[in-house]
Amino acid sequence: MKFINYVLISSAFMFATSCSDGNAGKEPVKAKTESVQEKGQSSVQDEVSDPNIIQLAIATKDLSTLVAGIQAAELEDVLANAGPLTVFAPTNAAFDKLPEGVLADLLKPKNKDKLAAIIKYHAAPGNYDADHIKGVMGIGQATGEKVVVEVKDGVTYVNGAKVLASVKATNGYVHVIDGVLLPPPAK
Repeated sequence: MKFINYVLISSAFMFATSCSDGNAGKEPVKAKTESVQEKGQSSVQDEVSDPNIIQLAIATKDLSTLVAGIQAAELEDVLANAGPLTVFAPTNAAFDKLPEGVLADLLKPKNKDKLAAIIKYHAAPGNYDADHIKGVMGIGQATGEKVVVEVKDGVTYVNGAKVLASVKATNGYVHVIDGVLLPPPAK
């Protein structure tokens, strides 16, 4: 019986001291209470499953500008959901080709809708792997417009942007491209 009392007292002491964070007299740190429901599918942390489109983009250093745009337009959850989607993902170098100041202007909160339209123009409903995009003349994008697909000397181009790589995600395909696709002007 003495042994059990000793274990209980020792456990209580260890628990009490391990819970102390050394911030006595300071305001307590508040825990984040946002749930997946409040944040959306993109906030789910899963290090076991294969990546979805947004996880793949986030993990690819050369797509960080695209990720910043997706986050500014609040489209992360769209690219995390089941899909299937095909995304044409411009590299950071592709964004660098834009005229000076254009990207910074698009990332401003007041231009969120314009930025979202441009990002949606890079996404198509459906699964189009590298072989399937070669076999079509145009692909309907999420905005309703189509992109033109051409194959020149065995290389695939989408609206003139060269496809550098194609990667399968759990919810579709990502085709890394060397140019930013801009939707046609509104009529």
